Amino acid sequence: MTQKSARLVRLVTPDHLCPWGIKAYDILRRRGFSISDEHLKSSDENRDFKKEHDVDETPQIWIEQDHIGGYDALRAHLGMPAEGTEGRAYQPVIVLFCVAALLSVAVSIAFGSTSWIGLIERFIAFLMVLLGVQKLQDLSQFTTGFVQYDLIAQRDVRYGYIYPFIETGAGLLMLGSWGTWAVAPVVLFTSVAGLISIVKAVLVEKRDLECACTGGGDGVPLGFLSMTENVLMAAMAVWMMIKAAF
Repeated sequence: MTQKSARLVRLVTPDHLCPWGIKAYDILRRRGFSISDEHLKSSDENRDFKKEHDVDETPQIWIEQDHIGGYDALRAHLGMPAEGTEGRAYQPVIVLFCVAALLSVAVSIAFGSTSWIGLIERFIAFLMVLLGVQKLQDLSQFTTGFVQYDLIAQRDVRYGYIYPFIETGAGLLMLGSWGTWAVAPVVLFTSVAGLISIVKAVLVEKRDLECACTGGGDGVPLGFLSMTENVLMAAMAVWMMIKAAF
C-alpha cells in the first residue's frame, strides 16, 4: 500500500512553538503519513502565509493535494471527535473518584491498615475533600450552577457559598476522627438535602442541568454520579454516628 503524503505548515520560532502544530504532526505521524513539515520562522512569515492562502490560523494541513485546513479540520477529516469531547462529560468526576481511592489505598498501606471499613471511610473522606477543593477554586461559578437545582440554596444563596467549606472541612475532620459527633449530623443533613434536590430536578422535573459537584462549568451532567456522591456522604455520616455511639 502506498504511503499517503501530508504537508504541514506550522509556526516554529525561538519564542513560540505552536501547540496545535505539534499535535497535528503527532496525529499525522501516528496515522502513518509521510509528512512534509514546513516551519514559519517568524510572526511576519506567519502573517504573510495566512494572507497568501486566505486562512485565519496556522497550522494548515494538506493531504495529498487536498487542502484540509487547520487542526480541528484535520481531526474531523480523519473521523476523530473534536478535541476535549472524548469522554469529557464524566471525566472530572471519574478522575476525582479514582484519586480518592488511590489516596485511601496509599494511606492504608502506609499505616499498615488492612480493614476494608477503614479503607472505605478514608475513600469517602478524601473524596469529600477533593470535591470541596474543586468548588472552592471558584465559589461564584459553583454557586451559579448549584442554585439551579439545590432547594436550600434557592431559598438562601449564602448556603451555596458555605457548602464547599462544609464539605471540605467535614472530610478533613473525618480523616482525623475529630468531632465526629458534631460533623456527622451536618454531613447527613447536607447530603440528604442534596440528594432530594437532585432527584427532584432530574427524575421529577426532567431538567437537563450541569452538576456543580466539581465546581461547575465543565459539562458534568447532573444525574447518577451526583446522586452517588450524596449517597456515599450520607452513608459515611450514618456510619460515623453509629461508631461514635458505640
